[in-house]
Parts: sequence; structure tokens; C-alpha cells
Amino acid sequence: MTTSDAYAAPIAEPLFEGDTGKYSLPLRQLLVRLLRGPYLDGSIDAAAWQLLLDQQQTITDYFSEIFLSLTLDMDRKIAMLAPVQIEQVHTAPIAPRRPLKRDETLLALRLRLLLEQQSGSGADAVASRSTMHEILAEHRQASDRDDKRFAESCDAAIARLQSLRLLTGTELENEFRISPALAMALPLGNIQDIPRYIAAIDANEPAFNLTADENDELAEQTPELVQE
Repeated sequence: MTTSDAYAAPIAEPLFEGDTGKYSLPLRQLLVRLLRGPYLDGSIDAAAWQLLLDQQQTITDYFSEIFLSLTLDMDRKIAMLAPVQIEQVHTAPIAPRRPLKRDETLLALRLRLLLEQQSGSGADAVASRSTMHEILAEHRQASDRDDKRFAESCDAAIARLQSLRLLTGTELENEFRISPALAMALPLGNIQDIPRYIAAIDANEPAFNLTADENDELAEQTPELVQE
């Protein structure tokens, strides 16, 4: 029996008083991690990734029961949950994420482009805080003349993407790794469409954002992050 098989083996003793579950502690912990989200990075936790692969059908079946689908990016070793779309009551995601604001959306789209540019290089895609401030400065609204408030807005957008783990820290204080999970959070069919989305946001066209709107082409391609 492999280590992973042992992790997946049914429990012999209850884990707590009144426990009627059959899954092992490691498998239950993995389910909780996926529910908490926003994603599982197999390049960071190889053991969890292997357990996920070994028990993929069991895990998929479990989440299907609560109207969630498991999506895997095998190349990037990223696993993410997304709510299924069913027009029935009591089928909404357990904890839908708060929609991204304008600056957060713009930054995510621009970082998605940087991630694509670095794809295949063998190195992590990174962006400094100052670079992200410069990116958002390109989309600064003419009416925004308060430099201090603008800088705070930039930092808030960075912090939001950090909270979603779409940006993670590096050895340098103000340099961030662009998570490969961003490719799943923004699974655009054609990467060349991103400038069009950015232009629409700059033009204040509400049809292009990351909220769930039935007329939103980008939203239809963008799975919800189940938890922040």
C-alpha cells in the first residue's frame, strides 16, 4: 500500500465524538483546503496534489453533491473549485466571492498578460509594487487628481489579489510572484482578447467585469473563487 493509499483508506476509529464519516483525516483536510480556497497549488504541496490525483473521482463526486465542480490545470498543478450553474433554489455557491473592483480587475487582466508572456520560460512571473502602480496609472481616470488616494487604491488592489493568492510574496519585500492560478481564474479563450476587455473597462462599459452577469462574456469564462 502506498502512502497515498493509506491517506485515502477509510478510518477505523471516529475522529471526534459523533463522527459518522468514512474519509481519512488527510482526505478530509484536503477537502477543507479546497473549500477554503481559493485554490490548491501542487507545486507548493506535492503530497496534497498527489492525494488529489489519486482520489480525484472521490473528491469530484463529493463536491458534485454540493453543486461545485473541480477544475485541474495539470501543467501548472493548480486545482480550483467553481460553482455549477443550475437555475434552482438553494444551489448557490457556499461562499461566493466579492466581485473585483475596477482597479482590481484591471490589475488582474494586466498581470494575466504578464503571466502569459513568461509562460514556458521556466521562471516565475513576478511584478514589483512599483510596476503595478505604474500599470494602474495607465488606467487612472482623469477625474482622479488625489495622488495619495490613488496610491492607496493601488495598494488596496494589490492587497485584494494577495488575499485571493493570485499574488504571493517573494524574498523581496515589494516584489510579488504572479500565481499560475491566475490563468484559471481568468481562463480566456483567446489571450489577445484581454486588451479589448481592458479598453471596455477604461470606457466604463459595465458589460466587461468579473461579476456574474448573464450578459458578461468574460464572467461566463471566469469561475468563481469559492472562498477568499
